[in-house]
Amino acid sequence: MGHNHSYNQPNIKHHCKSCTSIRPNKSPSLSPTNPLIFIIYHNLLGFHPFNPLCPFNPPRFIGATNHRRPMAPKDRKPHVSRNPDLIRGVGKYSRSKMYHKRGLWAIKAKNGGAFPKHEKQAAAAAPAEKPPKFYPADDVKKPLVNKRKARPTKLRASITPGTVLIILAGRFKGKRVVFLKQLTSGLLLVTGPFKINGVPLRRVNQSYVIATSTKVDISGVNVEKFDDKYFGKKVEKKKKKGEGEFFEAEKEEKNVLPQDKKDDQKTVDAALIAAIEAVPDLKSYLGARFSLKAGMKPHELVF
Repeated sequence: MGHNHSYNQPNIKHHCKSCTSIRPNKSPSLSPTNPLIFIIYHNLLGFHPFNPLCPFNPPRFIGATNHRRPMAPKDRKPHVSRNPDLIRGVGKYSRSKMYHKRGLWAIKAKNGGAFPKHEKQAAAAAPAEKPPKFYPADDVKKPLVNKRKARPTKLRASITPGTVLIILAGRFKGKRVVFLKQLTSGLLLVTGPFKINGVPLRRVNQSYVIATSTKVDISGVNVEKFDDKYFGKKVEKKKKKGEGEFFEAEKEEKNVLPQDKKDDQKTVDAALIAAIEAVPDLKSYLGARFSLKAGMKPHELVF
């Protein structure tokens, strides 16, 4: 059964491969005289939108082709020996026949009548320790190698023993304190004194303080016993609770400061307050909190 050529075009021969209906051209005067235009005109008229094998009809979707059937995969034969066995242990070809079939004569002739010899690879050295037969199922993380050396933290040039500092962060921000010494960890040992502004002996990071030009004579204050271990917290092992204690309401116990630390605070404050009272208005200066007011420019302040 032929195709339906109902679309508007001149009555010419149709050139689709699967089209069996060929109609003669009844109006030869419509064909162009220029050869190039004739070829384009002829190909356009030969386009058939319903013929999948027409070269001018593109595939209907991406990945499709105009071929009706996909190409069958090539048959791969399994590897078979060149010398099949007639019976077990007896081959079809002799040893000399296989010598020629394998092309060993060509290799021998290429190397001056002798087979090439290759040096034997050195045997791998046996490991000093045998690897374990069993290994843990869970991956154990190894700590990273740290080659950094512990160096003492450099102290700012503006901070010297006896300098009055302004704390910028934390529980006592805005308070003025007296710098006593730098500890091994790089932190600063400061005190209010506690009797003047309520700041006890504590450690402060130098990044959170402002050094002022005011200084206090601390030559009479002994601070040799204070180090980082002095401020460390004691870790107590938690006891397992029984059935009765588990259901009882837990009472919050307040941390009580040991008496020896209270005595140390009084000793430091006594020597420091004597030096502070020798300077007029210094006691009230340390007791006042630092703050900014309207119109004050922090970058123009001189401490």
